[in-house]
Amino acid sequence: MKTERLIKVAELGHYLRKKRERDGLSLRDAARDTGISAATLSRIENENGIPDSANLARLAEWLNIPLERIMGGTSPSANQVVLRKGESTPDVVEVHLRADKNLTPETAKALSEMFRLAYNQFSKKKR
Repeated sequence: MKTERLIKVAELGHYLRKKRERDGLSLRDAARDTGISAATLSRIENENGIPDSANLARLAEWLNIPLERIMGGTSPSANQVVLRKGESTPDVVEVHLRADKNLTPETAKALSEMFRLAYNQFSKKKR
């Protein structure tokens, strides 16, 4: 189906799970916050469902990510990384690593975690 190619469900599921884990939210908590059923959120996280346009817009807003980041396509700009003003450096690096076609998802995740650890250790202001 054409819709499957237009929405990066794996990316969307990744961001959804990451925010829930970071904020300590259950699927029901996220459902309450987004107005999207817990069952639908679970399907998106597990890459078993494609959100409709209204839910996609709600999720992008709730996740505070540009809609373009989770949209695919075949245009030359489809492989560009879209950043949001004010994103943390580790988040920007993670987006670039995940977009790198030369890295497996596992490798991108490992590199992202390593960068976060190093960044947090070395970026602290001296007291």
